[in-house]
Amino acid sequence: MSLLASSGARVWGGRSAALSAPLLSSFRSHSGTQLAEQNQNRMLRMSENGAQERILTLESMNPAIRRVEYAVRGPIVTRAVELEKELQQGVKKPFTEVIKANIGDAHAMGQKPLTFLRQVIALCLYPELLNDNKFPEDVKQKAARILQACGGSSIGSYSASAGVEVIRQDVAKYIEKRDGGIACNPDNIYLSTGASDSIVTILKLLVSGQGNSRTGVLIPIPQYPLYSAALAELEAVQVNYYLDEENCWALDIKELRRALDEARRHCDPKVLCIINPGNPTGQVQSRKCIEDVIRFAAEENLFLMADEVYQDNVYAQGCAFHSFKKVLFEMGPKYSDVVELASFHSTSKGFMGECGFRGGYMEVVNMDPAVKEQLTKLVSVRLCPPVPGQALLDVIMNPPKPGEPSYKQYMAEKQAVLGNLAEKARLTEEILNQAPGIQCNPVQGAMYSFPRIEIPERAVKLAKAEGQAPDMFFCMKLLEETGICVVPGSGFGQREGTHHFRMTILPPTDKLRILLERLKDFHQKFLQEYS
Repeated sequence: MSLLASSGARVWGGRSAALSAPLLSSFRSHSGTQLAEQNQNRMLRMSENGAQERILTLESMNPAIRRVEYAVRGPIVTRAVELEKELQQGVKKPFTEVIKANIGDAHAMGQKPLTFLRQVIALCLYPELLNDNKFPEDVKQKAARILQACGGSSIGSYSASAGVEVIRQDVAKYIEKRDGGIACNPDNIYLSTGASDSIVTILKLLVSGQGNSRTGVLIPIPQYPLYSAALAELEAVQVNYYLDEENCWALDIKELRRALDEARRHCDPKVLCIINPGNPTGQVQSRKCIEDVIRFAAEENLFLMADEVYQDNVYAQGCAFHSFKKVLFEMGPKYSDVVELASFHSTSKGFMGECGFRGGYMEVVNMDPAVKEQLTKLVSVRLCPPVPGQALLDVIMNPPKPGEPSYKQYMAEKQAVLGNLAEKARLTEEILNQAPGIQCNPVQGAMYSFPRIEIPERAVKLAKAEGQAPDMFFCMKLLEETGICVVPGSGFGQREGTHHFRMTILPPTDKLRILLERLKDFHQKFLQEYS
């Protein structure tokens, strides 16, 4: 059982991803014992046939990998893909299409790429287009600048392990501007394959020890499953602190204190992870909350990891994004000279939604210079992040300026995307809260809603009899009967006795409205059927 599962938030019906994978098509639970017997019988047959026994088996493989789970791409999604194929083959269903609301993949949901971004990347990929009069001059200038910084003037060449120097400089300037002039050293910037890669890299540096001295990492519950998966793989100790659902998923310092004190009885907690704006919960932390977290980290000597990939996605009135770095330095040297911080950003979210380019960066603050050398060594092992992803990141960090040919179109497209997302956030909250048995907090930011759902006791018992978490049972029924693909809340963690699902607000507005109305009707029918 995974660390997340052992805390009471059982993912995929309490089975590990690795154990479930061979059986996804049936979606029935099989125990680890049954799988071991199947594997043993298979090896016996191979032996009888004179074949050599397999070196790599479920029993011989790294046990930490078996504990890794990632609900966002779990059995629900596998079944959704199967349903799509069945529809294409003419199999009759109660629906005509599968609506995937399981993952924050903006372009897959129909969002159009921003013109300026793609124009610059097109020229970087095919420099002959620099002579084409169809492209504005600022597009050509930016593409030429990026190419000149690449080996052989080609984005097909390797870059420095930390990323192309010019791009790191542009990231530093972007951060300085974002944070009101607070200095940013390009040497503290590491470009990465999305934010996920750098998050895992920092965790690798932090995790050490054995037994009661093993590193503990505090993560929010609900959390993005990257964290529980990475901690399982690294065999770190996952320390859950619960967000306050009754207070719009706010972070409570008292809850942080409780989690820390309990963890110190069995591990060495030295890392505090924050996701702001929140995934899957969509909350935006206030400045006061961030200040409280920084004080807490300083008092308790915790390394801060600030996942800020949704910093452009803030919709609710009265909410604003405050970077941890900005707040840290505005709190003065008592904190800015002491608190160790790594913050993360990505090209995948925001208004750009360029998930496939896998571009991102991290900034480290107050890191020991000797450890920075080790960090540089660690990222060097993978040579460098994808250079096209770095180039795209540069265009986002260094967008058109007022007076440049592409400025008006760029700003109009950016504002249209963010305005549309704000409307969809409002619509999601409004429609879901009309349904008896569903409670949906305001989607203040990010791209997701994490509604709480009532599941009748009879359905809970049926789910347990099938070896499933109750919200997995609900989500699978929803998919089979309506074609709507959402992710069970148990894949993200939740308080014992509560049930949720995560859905993205990214589908086009007309399709999102259909999805929400269908979901509302299905839940009402579900309550009646199982009450």
